[in-house]
Amino acid sequence: MGRKVMVQMKVMPDDVETDLEELLKKIGNNLPEDVGIYKYDILPVAFGLKILKLTLVMPEDREGGADPIVEMIEKFDEVQRVEIGLVSLI
Repeated sequence: MGRKVMVQMKVMPDDVETDLEELLKKIGNNLPEDVGIYKYDILPVAFGLKILKLTLVMPEDREGGADPIVEMIEKFDEVQRVEIGLVSLI
């Protein structure tokens, strides 16, 4: 079994009214089999806006790394953008 990578990312919603719990479910249902959500937080930013902070775990040798995951999440209508904050071997 290969080594794993932890990837922390911030998912910025397109609107203050976005249901981040529903967005989390949508993301989880669309992740590839070899990628899992280790933990998540919903964090306030400003003016009622909240972000979804995800910590994902995936194989180190995954084709394309986290880029395909970011691209998949950014295709959702309710997502403005995704920022990767930390990538670390675990």
